Amino acid sequence: MRILSLLVSGALLALTACHSAYIAVVIQNRTIEPIALLEVDYPSASFGTQNLAPGAEFHYRFKVLGSGATTLTWTDASHREHKSSGPALKEGDEGRIAVTLSSDSATWAPSLTGH
Repeated sequence: MRILSLLVSGALLALTACHSAYIAVVIQNRTIEPIALLEVDYPSASFGTQNLAPGAEFHYRFKVLGSGATTLTWTDASHREHKSSGPALKEGDEGRIAVTLSSDSATWAPSLTGH
C-alpha cells in the first residue's frame, strides 16, 4: 500500500510540476467582408494569418517571454490598415484573450492571471 501511495504522489507531483503558462487567443471576424494580413504583436514575438473570412475565427496559443503591450493590425477589404492596442502582458501570464473585429474597430476581452 505504501508503494502505491508513493507512486500516486509521484505522478501528481510530475503533473503539477510540468505546467506551462500560455495564453489562448481567439480572433473573431464579425464584419461582412474578409480581413487580410491580420497580425498580433506581443512581447518577444508575433503571429497572424493571411485571410480571415466573415464570421470566421482564428485560434492561437502562445507563451509570454518578457513583458510589454499587445497590438493587433489588420487590413480590411478596402485595403485600409487598422490598428488596435490590447492588454499589457508579462512573463508567466496565462488565460484567454478574445478579440472581436467589427467594421473599423477591435474589442479585446482578456481573462488573464499572472504568476
